[in-house]
Amino acid sequence: MFYEPQNGHGLPHNPLKAIVAPRPIGWIGTRSKEGALNLAPYSFFNIVCDTPPLLMFSSSGYKDSVAFIEETREFTANMVGEHLAKQMNATSVNAPRGASEFDYAGLTAAACEQIAAPRVAEAYASLECVAVDIRQLQGRDGQLTDSYMVIGEVVGVHIDEAILTDGLIDISKSRPVTRLGYMDFATTDTVYQMFRPKWGE
Repeated sequence: MFYEPQNGHGLPHNPLKAIVAPRPIGWIGTRSKEGALNLAPYSFFNIVCDTPPLLMFSSSGYKDSVAFIEETREFTANMVGEHLAKQMNATSVNAPRGASEFDYAGLTAAACEQIAAPRVAEAYASLECVAVDIRQLQGRDGQLTDSYMVIGEVVGVHIDEAILTDGLIDISKSRPVTRLGYMDFATTDTVYQMFRPKWGE
């Protein structure tokens, strides 16, 4: 089949999210200027640059995560290991502004080293980030969407040594949870290596 997104796909659910999969989950922790805490998962998330280390997430709708980051320019991105899958899903609840998803999901909001935004103490890894760009996205027709992209520079990295093997992060230990299409998720449990070829060999 072929379809043009502007004309619809005719399927029960949008297949685009199942084509671009798996997607890592950015579990974004923020603190408002008044001190309210927020924690929410975003599957439109990835690292986009290594020097300087930049990552991005996109929010469908102007949610507390974006609002708090606009206020403070700070946030954390926390790794969702399999042991935290249920808690991550709990934090996707449509909570009223100012309600703490940390408390709702029974998670510990831990202090960071470089920023005031909280990290998830139970996560195997957390990234402290400072926002460098926040923008409302637009289509090719120039019309603004109801989606907001945040790009942050990583200024601090927390790693639980329990997931290290010979100094490397061991995916078989961290077992990150990823988002597939629809309401499907997956845990990474099979890892293999492939090395970049050298031209002429």
